[in-house]
Amino acid sequence: MDQVNPLVSTYRREARAGLHDIAPVAVAAVPIGLLFGAVAAAKGMSPLEVGLMSALVYAGGAQFAAIETWVHPAPIVALAFATLLINVRHVLMGASLTPKMKLSRAQTFLAYFFLTDEAWALSERRALERPVTGAYWAAMGLVLWGNWTLSSALGAILGSFLGDPERIGADFAFTALFIGLIAGFGRSRVTLVTVAVSAAVAALVHHFIGAPWHVASGALAGIAAAYFAAPEEARS
Repeated sequence: MDQVNPLVSTYRREARAGLHDIAPVAVAAVPIGLLFGAVAAAKGMSPLEVGLMSALVYAGGAQFAAIETWVHPAPIVALAFATLLINVRHVLMGASLTPKMKLSRAQTFLAYFFLTDEAWALSERRALERPVTGAYWAAMGLVLWGNWTLSSALGAILGSFLGDPERIGADFAFTALFIGLIAGFGRSRVTLVTVAVSAAVAALVHHFIGAPWHVASGALAGIAAAYFAAPEEARS
C-alpha cells in the first residue's frame, strides 16, 4: 500500500486553510473590483488596460486614487507620490510579518507582491498559533490576485450597467470585512489602544488635511501607540 507523503499532505492542508480563510475576502472584493473597473472605463480605459493595471499594480487603494485624479496628460509625479503615501504601510506590514513566515528571503520578496491588508491580517492571526507557510500564503495571494484582476476587468466590460454600488452598500464591503478581521486579534489593552489611536488620527487627518495623508499618519500613530502601550519589558 502506498504511503501518503507527509510533505504533500502538509502542503495540501496549508493550501486548503489559505483557501478557507481567503474565501470571504474574495467574495467581498468582487463588488469593489467591479466598481473600480466601471470607474476606470468611465475615465477612458479599455477592459484590457484595466485588467493589466490590476494584475501588475495590484493595489486597490492606490488604483482608486490614481484613477480618481486621472487626466490627459497624466500627472505622473503627483500619482507616484500619492501611491507612495498610500502604500508605505506595506513596509510596516512586511516588517511585522517577515519573522513569522516560513520562507527564504528570495521567496519572501516574491510573496510580498501579493501583500494586501487582508492577507496581512489573516496571516498575523494565523501566526498567533503557527508559522505562515508558503502554501498558505500562495493559496491566499493567488486567489485574491486573480479575483481582483478578473472582477475589475469585468467591471470595465459591464460599465454603466452596474449602477451606483453605494445604493446597496457594496462600497463598504471591504471596510466591514477588515473591521471584522481586526476584531479577531483579541481585546488586549495594547490592541485596543493601537487600533483606537490609529483610527482616530487617520480620521482627523482625513477630515482636516485629506487623502492620502491619513494612511501614513494613521499607521505611524498606531506604531507609536503600540510602543507606549506595551509593557516596559517588551520595549527594552
